[in-house]
Amino acid sequence: MILTSNIIRIDPDSRVPKYQQIVNSITENIEKDYYIIGEKIPSINEISEDLYLSRDTVEKAYNLLKKKKIIVSVKGKGYYVAQNVSHKQLKVLFLINKLSNYKLQIYNSFIASLGSDASIELKLYHCDANILYNLLQENKAAYDYYIVMPHFKDENNQHQNGNERVISALNEIPKDKLILMDNLIPALGEEVAAIYQDFKSDIYDSLEEGIEKLRKYEKIILVYPENAVYPYPQELKQGFVQFCRSNDFEFEVISTIYPEMEFGCSDAYITIEENDLVSLIEQVREHNLELGKDIGIISYNESPLKKLLRITVMSTNFQAMGETAAYMIKRKKSDVVRNVFNFIDRGSV
Repeated sequence: MILTSNIIRIDPDSRVPKYQQIVNSITENIEKDYYIIGEKIPSINEISEDLYLSRDTVEKAYNLLKKKKIIVSVKGKGYYVAQNVSHKQLKVLFLINKLSNYKLQIYNSFIASLGSDASIELKLYHCDANILYNLLQENKAAYDYYIVMPHFKDENNQHQNGNERVISALNEIPKDKLILMDNLIPALGEEVAAIYQDFKSDIYDSLEEGIEKLRKYEKIILVYPENAVYPYPQELKQGFVQFCRSNDFEFEVISTIYPEMEFGCSDAYITIEENDLVSLIEQVREHNLELGKDIGIISYNESPLKKLLRITVMSTNFQAMGETAAYMIKRKKSDVVRNVFNFIDRGSV
């Protein structure tokens, strides 16, 4: 084994705390391949005795290295190198609530915008606050940035915007290292960076943009899935209801597109899930109805399928969301930004 004094350099005149000097020395040695993954490093007692440092100082350094997942301890054997490190490469933990085409668009855009100088780890928590809490606790201090899409569900499978345990875990992350994406947690305050959708206002404003086309329909129906595996924000339904009431539209909210729907003579539908959109289009064709004339369809969230079928959509710009998060990291910004939301008319309403 290499002598401790050769691998850990302590400057007694430096203002850098001695525990941090130990961290810096070990990290630098791993970066330069003086230590490789799986190699044993000196024990706390060895460093303490060889360098005349208190055991508490060395233990503090090793605890910090363990939190960053640079070293691991094996009971009865000692400490070992866990991973390669690089001061040049940012480490980002990217936490998403569900795996969908839309979430992956954001993730891929974020990776492309941040570039090759970052190591990004994607983890999924299925809208389960307990899973997210555990992920945050397990990875505390191990990353330079934490990107979190905060969507939760309660015991009744209803969407929630916040969770006390998760909020407490997020509060332990330095505010300049945390970025919320897609949804806000107001309890964290405005100092935390965020790129978010305002679900209620976005759907309201988008329907206002298409109001003249909607006027030709007698009734507007929102297909809002209840008790979905990954529940949708209630604000979507609230924004829809507010729009209809403010503009004197007859409306209805249903949970799915059923087989053999009872179509009115002039209805407009707003779908959220693609399964409902496909089922609706199939029945429209069976009834020989003309889109944009006999029946209207607006779908929530853009996708290649909707482009192909020429379906009018209202959608946030997923690419812009990922790009904005990357920009915040590169420029060290902590802004709170409402993401771009568009009404794209393709003639189906």
